[in-house]
Amino acid sequence: MSYISEVIEQTKLRNPGQPQFMQTVEEVLGSIAPAVEQNEKKLRKNVILERLVEPDRQIIFRVPWMDDNGNYHVNTGYRVQFNNAIGPYKGGLRFQKDVNLDTMKFLAFEQTFKNSLTSLPMGGGKGGSDFDPTGKSDDEIMRFCQSFMNELYRHIGPNMDVPAGDMGVGGREIGYLFGQYKKIVGDYENGVLTGKGLSYGGSLIRPEATGFGATYFLDEVLKHEGQTIEGKTFCLSGFGNVAWGASKKIDELGGKVVTLSGPDGFIYDPDGVTGEKIDYLLEMRASNRNRVQDYSDKFGCDFVAGKKPWGNVKADIYMPCARQNEILLEDAKAMVALGVPILNEVSNMPTTNEALAYLQAHGVLVTPSKAVNAGGVATSGLEMSQNSERLSWQAEEVDRQLKNIMKGIHNQICDALDTYGLPYNPVAGANLAGFKKVADAMLAQGIY
Repeated sequence: MSYISEVIEQTKLRNPGQPQFMQTVEEVLGSIAPAVEQNEKKLRKNVILERLVEPDRQIIFRVPWMDDNGNYHVNTGYRVQFNNAIGPYKGGLRFQKDVNLDTMKFLAFEQTFKNSLTSLPMGGGKGGSDFDPTGKSDDEIMRFCQSFMNELYRHIGPNMDVPAGDMGVGGREIGYLFGQYKKIVGDYENGVLTGKGLSYGGSLIRPEATGFGATYFLDEVLKHEGQTIEGKTFCLSGFGNVAWGASKKIDELGGKVVTLSGPDGFIYDPDGVTGEKIDYLLEMRASNRNRVQDYSDKFGCDFVAGKKPWGNVKADIYMPCARQNEILLEDAKAMVALGVPILNEVSNMPTTNEALAYLQAHGVLVTPSKAVNAGGVATSGLEMSQNSERLSWQAEEVDRQLKNIMKGIHNQICDALDTYGLPYNPVAGANLAGFKKVADAMLAQGIY
């Protein structure tokens, strides 16, 4: 049995009932064989793969809070600090009812390689809670955030672990979390959280960054293939910050977004999500209704209830911007039947391993989420830099650096593929490039 196979089997035994975590472990380890085989003896001796798949720390805690009627509730909080070989733990907080340890571990593992690709000094971590902010008042959300931080503060710091926002955690939640952290520690450490408001250390372009970065990365992929974004049609899922940012940048570069989605279904707008329609996404997100049908009601386009756009609408490029595992094997088969040539993964692990294998086997060019959506955490890293320097950069400077980072990620992927004599495959290239940097740092620092 190969070293990689041994570690995968060991990891399965040690992590029963964690399918999402095992999915990403198998996907990453399954594509780094060329790097492992080249240096297997040294990697085995230093148990690099065994250490790579085991988090440094898994923190689980109780979060009691009171609703507006005086009733008490208890949720579970998580912070998984996976790997800090190249910098302090860095990754978002997710507040969503289906959050569990499996979710946190898969996201933190992915974050380790994603952060490595940015070339910024950031390790991998992730956290959150099974608290659902939908339908909660501002006061309820504030009380929950304060209770959550009452425990989390012990485990974070500007040089230790720097959380950010994620699904269910936006500027409002980050503000409440930072206010409580500041009160507890008695210090103004604004570098402890990213995604902050502009008035207290936040960075311009942060809300748009993931969508902007995903589009910049896609632009590099298309250049490699002798193409451009201009004139192409796009199917997107979601309608939050990520889809909003991607829609803005795609429209700016001459492409046309024709679908968005929500828990209730998807909209098809053949005229394109442009102008005031893009701005309306912000209103939809702020409404706390979580319904994409509001878009069709306002702009008079088609709404398809209970379905996803994948395989139902033909477009030049698919860009999932919602959540993990939203593209299943049957969706992949429908995409191939429609002749969709490119899947640009924006949300974290949006494609099951079975669907990914099918798409690649049938000639679909897949770009992996750990590279595509790195623009969000990259801009969080730029926010950390601004906080450290006590500076605030102009939007043009942040955007320039973001674009360069995404170009650099694509260059790393190409270099890794060239190193091992592999054809153009961004999935394998991203895993190889991310792994090499983390493994080299772990080897240099000894067994700890």
